[in-house]
Amino acid sequence: MSNKVTLPRLAEMKRNNEKFSCITCYDATFSAAINEANSETILVGDALGMVLQGHDSTVPVTMEHMIYHTESVVKANSKCLILSDLPFMSYTNEEEAINNAKKLLQAGANVIKIEGDGTLAPIVESLTKVGAPVCAHLGLTPQYINAIGNYRVFGKSEEESNSIFQAAVALEDAGAVILVLECVPEQLAKRITEAVSIPVIGIGSGKHTDGQVLVLHDLIGLTRRPPKFVKNFMEGQPSIQSAISSFVDSVKEGSFPEKEHTYT
Repeated sequence: MSNKVTLPRLAEMKRNNEKFSCITCYDATFSAAINEANSETILVGDALGMVLQGHDSTVPVTMEHMIYHTESVVKANSKCLILSDLPFMSYTNEEEAINNAKKLLQAGANVIKIEGDGTLAPIVESLTKVGAPVCAHLGLTPQYINAIGNYRVFGKSEEESNSIFQAAVALEDAGAVILVLECVPEQLAKRITEAVSIPVIGIGSGKHTDGQVLVLHDLIGLTRRPPKFVKNFMEGQPSIQSAISSFVDSVKEGSFPEKEHTYT
């Protein structure tokens, strides 16, 4: 019997109030290390445009890049559920979303992640109907950097908070199986996590979400000016492997994130 984490397993963890971890990954070497650390999930994220390619945003990342890195991660994966990003403007309509989701699923991804708001509900519904599980991403959506202007906390005003909450409910209703909340106030993340039945993964959104994700290069201390929500897990650790394990254990125990990593 396979010991690979599945969507039903994540749903069960949410029901049982068990925390789970997610780490971004782009290659086979780190995929093996994350598996050894017993993380439940891996995100093949389009942040590779910044941490690997040196761009100042995720916008230049292409489908070809995402397919290549997804295939690389899959080759060394034995346990983790793999989420993979559809990159910028690769899901502007239902037909395009289905064709590109097919490519990532055939590359070995288990779940497709898309960024946006409640207007993505028809895309989510279309993908769900053809068997492509969807992770929705709300709050700070880096693919929209040219429209939003800068990286900031989303949901601080009552209007913005209500809009994000309503989008979360709408996207679950459309069929999303996981939700990522990036850089939203802790109180809003708690409210959403309690309101939806699907697992919620937070990044910079406080301790009340079901799971936590960090960019691999952030958590091993390679980012020169890390965001407030990042902790360097390399501090005091003898190896990268032990740092990754420390992150996974800290998430499961509920000791990360702390107040200093949280927006209120």
